[in-house]
Amino acid sequence: MSTLILDKKTVNSLLNMPDTIKAVEQAFLDYTEGKGIMPAKSYLLLNKGDFRAMPAALPGAAGVKWVNVHPQNRARSLPTIMALFIYNDPETGYPLAVMDATEMTAFRTGAAAAIAAKYLARPDSHTLGIVGAGRQAYTQIAAHAELFKIDLIKVFDIMPAAVEGIIKSFPQFKIKQCPLEEVVTADIVCTLTPARLPVVKKTWIRPGTHINAIGADAEGKEELEPAILKESMVVVDDLRQATAGGEINVPIARGLYSPSEIYATLGEIIAGNKPGRKDTRTITIFDSTGIAIEDVAIAKYIYEKAKQGNCPSVEMV
Repeated sequence: MSTLILDKKTVNSLLNMPDTIKAVEQAFLDYTEGKGIMPAKSYLLLNKGDFRAMPAALPGAAGVKWVNVHPQNRARSLPTIMALFIYNDPETGYPLAVMDATEMTAFRTGAAAAIAAKYLARPDSHTLGIVGAGRQAYTQIAAHAELFKIDLIKVFDIMPAAVEGIIKSFPQFKIKQCPLEEVVTADIVCTLTPARLPVVKKTWIRPGTHINAIGADAEGKEELEPAILKESMVVVDDLRQATAGGEINVPIARGLYSPSEIYATLGEIIAGNKPGRKDTRTITIFDSTGIAIEDVAIAKYIYEKAKQGNCPSVEMV
């Protein structure tokens, strides 16, 4: 047997958002139905950032992602998040592929948020708010545009040039650079910052808004005032990860929010175990920490596509 070596260029050529959304939604369903395995994410904390090991298995697939988060990398012209994925045969353990997972991570995060919005946002949602115009903003826009008719995208970033980059990259959309308090008046809001103090205030959020809280993905991070959580339907990607390092982690640590107040996991809603949005005025929040079943699902479809091509391979065993 041989191991496929899939570099960034190859992986990016095989990725597309419709397939990613399909694979991620199926991964949530499989895991909720007991068909997947996902140990806790392991963190290696350093002065300038952190590394995370994320193993998981789904039907016919297994593997682990090694991913970093270094918020200061933008100043060095490097991605904030970079990753590699080792994809294994679950029957034998043989390493079927080693693949660049940087763009995979961006795609699956955007897909998960759009899937959450599919079940939690108002069906007539047509404006999208983007808080933080880094790499993740691009896949959030691409993913939500697959599932919603977006008439206007409002964007805020402390670096105006980052917003200009988004405007130039999506000429097909009406995109407006706005103050933060205006951005969060959109129907669907995606918060994508590394903030450790709340940047979104409760008084800015309108009834019926859906928020994808993406940036808080490690202990000590938070983007939303805790009062927003108290008045919202909160859905998490994974209970264990969200309570330890999601948007709810700081409010829980300070006694301002309780895990018992979480409404559901996204998988429970996809599986039909609990209903999604029930009316037009409820504020809904998807607490997205990024979970390993998403990664192994994408790795599986990338590997299957790559096998049909002429990709380089090496003997690993």
